[in-house]
Amino acid sequence: MNTPNNRRRKASRDRIETAFVRLLQDRELSQLSVTAICQEADVNRTTFYANYLDIYDLAEAVQKRLEEEVSEIYGGEGSMGMSEQGFKKLFEHIRDNQLFYKTYFKLGLDGRYELTEHDLKSTAKYYLGERMERHLEYHLEFFRNGLNAIIKLWLKNGCRETPEEMADVINAEYRRI
Repeated sequence: MNTPNNRRRKASRDRIETAFVRLLQDRELSQLSVTAICQEADVNRTTFYANYLDIYDLAEAVQKRLEEEVSEIYGGEGSMGMSEQGFKKLFEHIRDNQLFYKTYFKLGLDGRYELTEHDLKSTAKYYLGERMERHLEYHLEFFRNGLNAIIKLWLKNGCRETPEEMADVINAEYRRI
């Protein structure tokens, strides 16, 4: 029986998601077709539709998987926020999963902020202390967009700098605030 948790179904989903991510590197989402994804994944359309409603449902599944992975990075840290160590771990994850992050940003999902939403209030407090209370919404918006821009540029440049160097960039920028 093809239940949602059996190995074959999981393997098919993994192949479909991997094919989707690969194809998305050279094309826009609107240029992708279920047929192209199925050919790349070596599955039939029935298998695709047994797992996803359409390409947008697939895109959402890929997004959710990435966000779950990011959440796992910070699983046991409670309210630590994104400290120096937290940023280093984030940049290590980005370096190790460049294709997924490029996909995340290419799909325009950074505008939804789930990627950097993890404990932003604690992070703001870490960098801004009590000054943050008055205009918290503005500080968070500035922080999110700045972090997303730095991540995108690092990915575009092939992650040449080490995760430690990137954490230092973030820390240097936000220590000045």
